[in-house]
Amino acid sequence: MNFRYLSTALYLGAAMPSVVLAQPTSAPSSPRAQAQAQPVIEVTAPRLSRELYATPAAVSVVERDEIQQGQQRVRLDESLVTVPGVFLQNRDNFAQGQRVSIRGFGARAPFGVRGITVVVDGIPYTLPDGQAQLDAIDLDSAERIEVIRGPAAVQYGNAAGGVISVTTADGSDDPGSHIRMEGGSDGYRKASVSNGGVNGPWSHHISVSALNVDGYRDHSSTEKYLLNAKLRRELGSDRALTAIVNLLDNPRSEDPGGLTREQVHEDRRGTANSNFYSPTRIDSGQEVDQQVLGLQYEDLSAGPGAFYLKGFYLQRDFEQQLPYVGDDNLLGYDRDYYGGSAEYHQTLSLDGMPLRYVAGIDLARQEDDRYRYGADVDGNRLAKSGDETQTATSVGTFLQGDLDLTERWTLSLGGRYDRVDLDIDDDYLSDGDNSGDRTFHQWSGSAGLSYRYRRHHQVYVNTGTAYETPTFSEFANPAGIGGFNPDIEPQKSWNREIGLRGNFANGLDYDVALFSVRVRDELVPYEGDDGRTFYENAGDSDRDGIELALGWQFDPSWRIDSALTLASYEFDSYEDQAGDDFGGNRIPGLPEQTWVNRLTWQGLDRRFAALETQYVGDMVADNANDVHVGDYWLVNLRGGDGWRLGGDTVLKLYGGVRNLFDVEHYANVRINSSNDRYFEPAPGRTVYAGIGVDF
Repeated sequence: MNFRYLSTALYLGAAMPSVVLAQPTSAPSSPRAQAQAQPVIEVTAPRLSRELYATPAAVSVVERDEIQQGQQRVRLDESLVTVPGVFLQNRDNFAQGQRVSIRGFGARAPFGVRGITVVVDGIPYTLPDGQAQLDAIDLDSAERIEVIRGPAAVQYGNAAGGVISVTTADGSDDPGSHIRMEGGSDGYRKASVSNGGVNGPWSHHISVSALNVDGYRDHSSTEKYLLNAKLRRELGSDRALTAIVNLLDNPRSEDPGGLTREQVHEDRRGTANSNFYSPTRIDSGQEVDQQVLGLQYEDLSAGPGAFYLKGFYLQRDFEQQLPYVGDDNLLGYDRDYYGGSAEYHQTLSLDGMPLRYVAGIDLARQEDDRYRYGADVDGNRLAKSGDETQTATSVGTFLQGDLDLTERWTLSLGGRYDRVDLDIDDDYLSDGDNSGDRTFHQWSGSAGLSYRYRRHHQVYVNTGTAYETPTFSEFANPAGIGGFNPDIEPQKSWNREIGLRGNFANGLDYDVALFSVRVRDELVPYEGDDGRTFYENAGDSDRDGIELALGWQFDPSWRIDSALTLASYEFDSYEDQAGDDFGGNRIPGLPEQTWVNRLTWQGLDRRFAALETQYVGDMVADNANDVHVGDYWLVNLRGGDGWRLGGDTVLKLYGGVRNLFDVEHYANVRINSSNDRYFEPAPGRTVYAGIGVDF
C-alpha cells in the first residue's frame, strides 16, 4: 500500500520531531470538588447504552489520558494494565501477537486472540469462527477503551468470554494536528502524525504511524505501518453518516520462537534452532497486509426510538513461515470478511416503569483461501501440501432490556440466538478429500439486578451463559492436514458475579467484583509429535475469584490507583487422550494473582510523572502442572513536560523506563509444548523517549 512510503518518509525525514500527549485539564481546587465535578460515565460496550452506575456487570473504562499520556501507544497492555481480571502476555513478539485473557478466557491462544470479542469503532474484529487479531488497533487514535470482564454472549455471540471495545477519535474532541517521534532500547523507533477537526456538519480524524523495532532477542524485528481515518457527516440534528478506514501494512515480523529452560539460561536473547530436522535456524515470521472499511448510519429519531445500521468489509493477506523444516511449514491465507448489524433502541413505559431496550441482528461471513507449502532452511518454497477454502457464516439476533423497578432498582434481561456455519472445501486431494462442515445452534441468556444505594454507588448481581466454538485452526485434525477434527465440540460457560462500585466526595473510587464461572468442554491446546498445535475438549473447569480496583485523588496533583486480582483457575474434570487425569490441576498459562499500583503526579500545565509497580503471580505451563513459572515484580516509570511556543503550538517531551530494576522474567509462556520450548524471555531494563508538537 502506498501509505507505507508516506509513513516511511515521515519517519525518516520529518522536519519536526514529534510526539503527542493528551492535553491535561485544569485540576479542581480539591479532591472533593473533583469528585463532585466528575461527569456521568456512560458505557456502550454492552450495546444497551447505560450510565456506568446502572450497569449490572463488571465493566471497566479507560479514557484518553490514560491511553496516551507518556505511553508508547504500541501495545494494548500499556492501556489495560490497571484493569483487574485482564492479563496480557507476549508484548514483545509481534509475529505471534499479544495474548489476552479475561477471567481465564483467551489463555489457550498460541497466537492472536481466542475467546474474547474485540470491537473497534463498532466493527467486530473477532471473526465468525471466534479468532481475532490486535495488530491493526491504532492506539494513537484511541479515545476510549471499554472492557466487559466476563462472558457477554448475549451482546456479541460466539467467543465473548470478555469484550474489548475501542473507540477512536472523530475530530470533535481533539481538533488540530499532532506530530511525534520516539526512540528507545532494542532499536525502537516510531513516528506518527494525526489531524482532526470540525467544519460545519463535517468532522474528521486521520492518523498515520510508522513503527520499527529491532527487538530484544535475535531475529525479533518488526516493521509496521498503520493508517486510521474517520469521516463523519451530520445529516440534520438527529442523523449522521460515518465512514471508517483502517489500513495495516506489516511487511516483517520475525519470530524467535520458544526456548527450553536450559536455552534461556545459556542465552536469553537467543532463538530456537530450526527444531528436530536441522541445526540451522529458519527465517520464521510473518507478513500481513490488511484493509478495513466501515460505513455506519444513525437516526436518533426513527419513530419513537433510535436506529443504527452498520456495515464493514475486511480484506487480509497473511503469510507465516513456521520455525521448523517440513512439508507444511509455510502457510498463509487470503481473507475476505464482511457483514453488518442493525439495532433499534427505544425507551417506553411498562405499567408506569421506564423500560429501555435494544433489539438487533448481526450478520458476518468469513472466507479464507488457505494454503500450505514446504520450505527449506533458506525459505525456498517447495511442494504444495495443502489448499482449502474455509468459510464461516454467523447470524445472531438479540434482545436486551432494562426495567427501572424503582428509582434505585433496575432489572436487566437479555437473550440471543446464534447460528454458526463452518465449512471446509478441500482442493488438495492427493491426501484424500478432507472437506467437511459443522453447524452450531446456540442460545445465550443473561439476567441482572442493580441497586443504586447512593447517587454514585451501586451493588449488582448477574448471571449469564456463553459459548465458544473452536476456530478453524483449532479444528485441525491430528489424523491429517485438512478437514475437521470430529472429536472436538464448542465449550460452554455459566457466569455468576456480585459487584459493587462507586466514588466518594473525598476523591476515592472503588470497583469490586466476585465471580464464579463454570465451563463445560473446555478447549485445551496440546502439541503433536510434529510440533503442530492441536486441540481437545478437557471436560469441565472452574474459574472463581475477586477483582478489586481502587483509585484515590487525595490531592489536586496526586492520584493513586490499584488493581488486584485473586483467582483460582482449575480443571474440575479432565482426562486427556493418553488417559492422564488432570482433574484438580491448575489451568496453564494463567497467574492466579496479579497486583498493579500506579502513583501519578500532575503538575502545573503539562508536567507529569507516573510510577507503576506490577506483580504477576506464578503459573504453570502444562496440563500436568509439572512445568512451573515463578512470580515476579516489575517497576515502570514515565514522565514528561510541555511548553507553549506561541498561539496554539505546544512542544512536548517525555520518556519512560520499563522494568526499572532489570528483573528477569518471561514475556510469554507457550502452553503444553511437546519439546519443552515453553519460554519466551522478556527484555530487561528498557528506555524510550519522545518529542512532539501539537498545533
